[in-house]
Amino acid sequence: MTPPTYSERALLFTLAGIQFSHILDFMIMMPLGPMLMVELDITTHEFGLLVASYSFSAAVSGLFAATFVDRFERKRLLLTIFLLFGLATLACALAPGYATLIAARCMAGAFGGMLGALVQTIVGDTIPFARRAKASGTIATAFSISTVAGVPLSLWLASLFHWRAPFVFIVVLVGGFALIGWRLLPELHHHLNREKRAHPFSDLFAVMRDANHWRAMTLSALLIFAGFTVIPYITVYAVNNINISQHDIAYIYLAGGTATLISARLIGHFADTHGKVEVYRLIAFAAMLPLLAVTQIQSATLGWWLVCTTLFFVLVSGRFIPAMAIITSAAQPRLRGTFMSLNATVQSLAMGLAASLSGFIITQDATGKIIGYQNVGYVAIAANLLGIWYVSRIVMHDARPNLPDVAPK
Repeated sequence: MTPPTYSERALLFTLAGIQFSHILDFMIMMPLGPMLMVELDITTHEFGLLVASYSFSAAVSGLFAATFVDRFERKRLLLTIFLLFGLATLACALAPGYATLIAARCMAGAFGGMLGALVQTIVGDTIPFARRAKASGTIATAFSISTVAGVPLSLWLASLFHWRAPFVFIVVLVGGFALIGWRLLPELHHHLNREKRAHPFSDLFAVMRDANHWRAMTLSALLIFAGFTVIPYITVYAVNNINISQHDIAYIYLAGGTATLISARLIGHFADTHGKVEVYRLIAFAAMLPLLAVTQIQSATLGWWLVCTTLFFVLVSGRFIPAMAIITSAAQPRLRGTFMSLNATVQSLAMGLAASLSGFIITQDATGKIIGYQNVGYVAIAANLLGIWYVSRIVMHDARPNLPDVAPK
């Protein structure tokens, strides 16, 4: 029987929509920072914990998912977790205070962390190695669209109604993309056609025995640490130190998102044609300039600040496009789901540790200004340099299992 042919474009559009929903849920906490700190009467340390709670929960859930993710058909598992994520986000909107909001963020992180791993797993399962970086670039547009449209719209809703409104908006998005996913996503069973596993942890142990998997996960941790030490406090620093108006914060995301919407697919194309490792190193090296700029500048006009933050969005997020193609290709195909879940755990743990470390490095003076943000920048640059050196140690498997044909157009 001839296997059905699926549209690669429709597949990537649907996955990007799911990615958009949970990335927006995660990202919206940062620009809401100044508002939440006032509304909930919390400190920078408590805000750092609020951000990190999502990541630490995602780390735990990723480890748990690694024990079962390759035991289920991909589409049904993805959509089930996506709907549970929507319910957790609704709980964030209904949270009456700080403690309950942290609990709700932990639930959202538990399901959101698994979603990111499953999206990348399906990309690795269905897209040939020769087009995988470009496909990663398409998925990365979810980040761009969330910054250019999702975050400004969410901030507008928050200012018009309440900080809870963006989470209600995300719940609506989840419902819409779940319906689209049910109609457009193909069923993927190929990973189930093998010998019965000896015990629930057999796949997890198989992944952990492969040294190349550990090298890829180390690169993941360095990628996250090089960006996420800086990212959670960009908005707080802009408002309190650079004197950017809270109403102008949306322009940061609008400019950065628009630029990355263009750059993401270009970076993916160049990585496929000129070498994933070479392009990663080039972009990571260039990213050190905006990493320094946004953490060292003491005063700036809105225009100059937008130049710095837009470069930050393009280059710091741009590293992930070739890097995720490298990391996804490092997995043994039959264990890709388990590997990507474990990799998501490593990324989430690194994200939580980076946000927590930043929260302890920086402080606020009596006037509310952020102190010590420059030191956070140095930590990010050190992690970035380690990643540039380390990436060549990863072996990429370009073998692809027998799958239903996916039409590139």
